[in-house]
Amino acid sequence: MSSETERRMEALERMLVEKGYVDPAALDALVDTYATRVGPHIGAHVVATAWTDPGFRRRLLDVGGAAIGALGHPGRHVENIVAVENTERVHNMVVCTLCSCYPWAVLGLPPVWYKSPAYRARAVADPRGVLHDFGVELPADTAIRVWDSTAELRYLVVPRRPAGTEGWSVDELAHLVTRDSMIGTGLPRSPRDAES
Repeated sequence: MSSETERRMEALERMLVEKGYVDPAALDALVDTYATRVGPHIGAHVVATAWTDPGFRRRLLDVGGAAIGALGHPGRHVENIVAVENTERVHNMVVCTLCSCYPWAVLGLPPVWYKSPAYRARAVADPRGVLHDFGVELPADTAIRVWDSTAELRYLVVPRRPAGTEGWSVDELAHLVTRDSMIGTGLPRSPRDAES
């Protein structure tokens, strides 16, 4: 977020508090929740653990939310998460064609584009074109599977582990996992990108 945007957000927050529209304690609790208890860092930890622990990876792909809960991220918001894994032959991408169903507990707030009618329509009709728009070019023989989230089922993409990360810890690997890679509209950072 730019310093100008931060300045404007702080001014808006002060005005809302001064006028009595927002309780500062409630606002602080909300910010804390999305900064520490939910968000893409949770999903990145889940993905990095799946990359390093074959037993956890199998559980995650078999029972999604239960595996996430057993990793220390329990709650009703993870129970309905299904994990889908990218492979050399298959790339997964998530959309909600009806509204904006999204795995908040592991990815945080959805990006604005995820809720846009253009993304919701094109992700189904032209997934390769959408990936191109996001800068993702896949080999022509890579199948693209689009998963439509609902209120009952939310999807988490387990992206492919970047080459050159053998021996890396879960914490090191988690820094490579991006929110967009867990939606399927991006790829994890490369080890080179992590160094810069």
